[in-house]
Amino acid sequence: MNSLSRIAVLDDYQGVALSLADWGSLGVAVDVFRDTIKDLDALAARLAPHDCIVLMRERTPFPRALIERLPNLRLLVTTAGRNLSVDTDALRERGITFCGTGGAASQTAELTWA
Repeated sequence: MNSLSRIAVLDDYQGVALSLADWGSLGVAVDVFRDTIKDLDALAARLAPHDCIVLMRERTPFPRALIERLPNLRLLVTTAGRNLSVDTDALRERGITFCGTGGAASQTAELTWA
């Protein structure tokens, strides 16, 4: 049985997140949000039911004040190797796993050659 029940994918302004992975194989509800919410109260209300949140780089900051308002959060994923807008100390203190995706180290060189 899957230990996660609901995933939020934030800031998918291009509307491509669902086509880039086999989300259905996870057996959980996936909510994709294309807009960015800056208001902390509105963002906390939107994300409160989710136990996993996927961030698109630094578009939506994750400060301590937000993390403390997400009682179900157990996993935070960022689409990069790191994300400087996430309060990693607050995540660690709450025992929330934080990880990122990999990427190609030579993207700039490849674009230059193209």
